[in-house]
Amino acid sequence: MAGGAAPRGFSPGMAAGAGGGGGETPSNPPERQDYIFRNGRRYVRPYYFEFISHVKNRWAGKTIVDLFTDEFKGRPREYYVRAVNCGRLQVDDQMVHTDYIVQSSQKISHFLHRHEPPVLGGDITILQNEVDVVTVCKPALVPVHPCGQYRKNTVVGILQAEHGLASLFPVHRLDRLVSGLLIFAKNADKAESFRQQIETSLLQKEYVAKVVGVFPDGEQIVDANVHFNAREGRSTAEVCDGNGKAPIGKQACTKFQRICTDGTHSIVLCKPVTGRTHQIRVHLKHIGYPIANDEVYLSENFSPRSSKGTRINRATTLACSLPSSEPDSCADVGNKDTEVGEEFSIDPMCTNCPNLAPLGYDADEEGLWLHCVRYTGPDWSYECPYPDWVFLDNVSGKKLKS
Repeated sequence: MAGGAAPRGFSPGMAAGAGGGGGETPSNPPERQDYIFRNGRRYVRPYYFEFISHVKNRWAGKTIVDLFTDEFKGRPREYYVRAVNCGRLQVDDQMVHTDYIVQSSQKISHFLHRHEPPVLGGDITILQNEVDVVTVCKPALVPVHPCGQYRKNTVVGILQAEHGLASLFPVHRLDRLVSGLLIFAKNADKAESFRQQIETSLLQKEYVAKVVGVFPDGEQIVDANVHFNAREGRSTAEVCDGNGKAPIGKQACTKFQRICTDGTHSIVLCKPVTGRTHQIRVHLKHIGYPIANDEVYLSENFSPRSSKGTRINRATTLACSLPSSEPDSCADVGNKDTEVGEEFSIDPMCTNCPNLAPLGYDADEEGLWLHCVRYTGPDWSYECPYPDWVFLDNVSGKKLKS
């Protein structure tokens, strides 16, 4: 790479984010040709990305090489020396030498060859496309908007790339593992109208879940506080234990109604009155009927996500590729109709290349049997078809209508 420049086709600020993250910018929006489809999965062509962080007080006074060696142990010291020398690590948009002392609040740019995790293939189904609202059916495993390792492989990114729908405002969110109805406002005024209805509790939400066991007949109301542990990635349900100690979680209430059962599993209609993290999942677990494929709440011996080896840690995410002696860029890799054999330009020193998926990707992950079917407001209602897993074999009971 001549002159120690950053990767060809990439300039500081192209895909910058603040505080160690990154977001969409006009110069690098998702496009249809960014995606590769293989074995039922949607991949994103690897692309160069500027990962930005700002020097914390405890980092100040260290050399840039010492800083990255100490804080981001996913790569050896020699890697960071070469990254600085070739311009893949810059300070305040300038190349520096390996002995450069960083100061508090300075901006550090780390140029990455970024590999996003794959999601389920197929289009995002548009249900209604109105003047100021669009509703879609979100597949499981696809995040709603850019977060973590996902940037283009999101509902927002795919809608922009394949349907030209940009600048959408999510009215509500679904967890990545959850499928079903998503509502987007097309302008800020409509988004504000929805926000006011949410804040005044004027919206009603309905989900369906497939749970273990024969769920009781009749409406079941669960009123138990929900406490979310961000480190473990799971919630717990809390009720007053009679000793005067108040629960530390947030007040939460969910109404459940059995739709049908086959004696082994039940399909349950879930109406969350509040909206806490994992509320439906933890309330079903609390009353003894967890979602049938929910590994987080099925077992008492759940391993926190912070200890799982399949998760990509921060150091690995930050590690970018070493430069080669030749300029490199991401070339065209085909279109949606191609299944195998696509070729794309790779960074020879990239940890992930020639694989498309990032290190640690869990290829066996499946979508949760929890699906959003309906949102209703004061003068509107939007619905989504039921997923295939709802229709149990040899079911006795109420017939579903989608």
